[in-house]
Order: sequence, then C-alpha cells, then structure tokens
Amino acid sequence: MCTGKCSKVIAISLYVLAGVSIICNIIAFFPDWSTKYAKLDREENGARITDEVKYMGGVIGGGIMCLIPAIHIHLTSSNGCCANRCGMFLSIGFAAAGVVGALYSLATSALGLSNGPVCLFTETPTSVPGWGRPFLNNNGSYLGDSDLWTKCIEPEGVVEFNLGLFATLLVVASLELVLCGIQMVNGLFGCICGTCGGREVR
Repeated sequence: MCTGKCSKVIAISLYVLAGVSIICNIIAFFPDWSTKYAKLDREENGARITDEVKYMGGVIGGGIMCLIPAIHIHLTSSNGCCANRCGMFLSIGFAAAGVVGALYSLATSALGLSNGPVCLFTETPTSVPGWGRPFLNNNGSYLGDSDLWTKCIEPEGVVEFNLGLFATLLVVASLELVLCGIQMVNGLFGCICGTCGGREVR
C-alpha cells in the first residue's frame, strides 16, 4: 500500500474514532440517562459529575485534536496517492498533535477508571449517605469486585455506566494513538520518497 492510500485509511478510521470519543464523553455527563445531575453540578450544589468527565478528554483530546489531523490527512491523500511532499510533511505535525490529543484522552480515561464515579454512597449500612467518590483511594481495585459497586446508591448503575464509557474512551484513545503514530512514520516516508505514482506535485 502506498503512502497516500495508507493516509486515506488512517483518516477515515480517525473520523470514526473521534466521533465515538466525542459521543462517549457527552453521554458521560448524563448518568442514569438523566440531565438532573449535570444541572445540580452546574448549580454548584456539590459535585454530581465525575471530574474526569469534565476534563473533556473525549471531546478535546480524542475528538477535536484527532479530528483536525484526520481532515488534513484525508485532504493530503485526495489527489491520487499522497498528493505532494509538502502535504505529507505537514501531516507529520498534524499527526503529532493527534498523538498529544490521544494521550490526553487516554490519561483522563485511565484516571476516570481508577478513581471511580461520583455517587451518593454510604461507608457502612448505618452511616448517613453522602455524595463523593467511594473508590478514590483503592487504586482501581474496585473494578474486579462488583460487590463493591453496590456502595453507590444514586445515580442507579453509575459504576457500570462510567466503566463502560471510560473503557470505550480508553480503547478509542489507544487506537488513535497507534494510528497517529503510524501516520507520522507514513508521512515521513511520503515526504522523503514522494508519491507512489508517476506524477508528483511538489
């Protein structure tokens, strides 16, 4: 596969992954599929939304910062093989920006999984329920013990909700990181070797 065709495949893949990343991050603002927690959080009635969701790793990092490189990479590959050496050279920089965005999304997702969600919980059956992060200091060990998830009273199913979304964001960010890394190498080859066709635009 020539560098141009490779760029096109990478760009289309990044479109899909960036879209999934943005959608997951937006959905994470609505635990239990309700808007009331986001509203309460915005009105400063105490934290109701997990901090890592508000870092917008999926929207900014895995979304916008990977979507912009995808557009440039796609345009670079639009004229036959790899369009021109200059375009392939610029794609290296754009792909590097995508790597940074993917790393940001990866980091926030990993933290979200490790620290657990914000929820209404009780430390003991006789204690008064309060809002907080019951799994904050257990280094993610709660992930392997579903019995601990019952600590969270409200929003309903918030542990599974956050786990599913952050795990998806983690996988998506990892794929984006790999694809942007491949494009950096691909762009370097395209810049040095030129197009794979007989005609080349400089």
